Amino acid sequence: MSVPHGFDPSVSPRAYFAAELRRIRESTETSQKVLSKRIGWSESQISMVENGHRKPTRKFVEAVDSALKLDDALIGLYDMTDAMGGRLPEWFRPWVEIEREAKVLRTWQPLVVPGLLQTEEYARIMLSGEPGVTPAQLDENVAARIDRRGILSRANPPILWVVLDERVLRHPVGSEDVMARQIEHLAEAAQQPNITVQVVPLNSGATTGLSGGFVLAEIPGMADVAYMDSAQHGQVTDRTEEVATLSYRYEVIRAEALTKRASLKLIEEMVQ
Repeated sequence: MSVPHGFDPSVSPRAYFAAELRRIRESTETSQKVLSKRIGWSESQISMVENGHRKPTRKFVEAVDSALKLDDALIGLYDMTDAMGGRLPEWFRPWVEIEREAKVLRTWQPLVVPGLLQTEEYARIMLSGEPGVTPAQLDENVAARIDRRGILSRANPPILWVVLDERVLRHPVGSEDVMARQIEHLAEAAQQPNITVQVVPLNSGATTGLSGGFVLAEIPGMADVAYMDSAQHGQVTDRTEEVATLSYRYEVIRAEALTKRASLKLIEEMVQ
């Protein structure tokens, strides 16, 4: 059996592997119960992997591949999907999985353009500031960030609601040309039906969001999840109280922002 074709990098690697595992198992007419007895893993563990709720270990994949006589096809698929996440720091990978599966993403950014809307050159300059990063690592980091943008152009993209501080638009990153192209890209993105960009003006006097940026993700059938920026490693949480607090903070910040139309006008004026 060969590795299945049609891998779509805009889909969560874990979700894709889970769906293919179920499809392959069912194509061999092997029930979860039978597979459980063959590999020594419980039915509930197999079910969690097939539902995308648990990341499979390589030992698990090797056992299934052997039990179903797949000639390393499943191992190959596992390596392929795992390689996608391999470009990313270990601590950030869970968030990228969430980001790819989310139906709605709401973000507040007081300092920089959010990663999903960054141009490649803007991203490169931002990531080059990481202490000790080598040219090869920088290339990998930039490629991983650009890969993430794929969720916005897939068949069923998430709703992305961005609230930015006006300082993000006015703080120079790189040359004037780099910044001009970034703002132009932002203006184009803001006109997409699934993307809303609102700007909190400098004269608003708002202080609620000065403590840092964050993202809120809504995934059908799951509790909302939040990602919070920090100086070193971001933090992912699904704790109800923390997510609720951030959601409330987001709405307070958004209440200070210009309307979608006024925000787009401001951004377009900066392009000119």
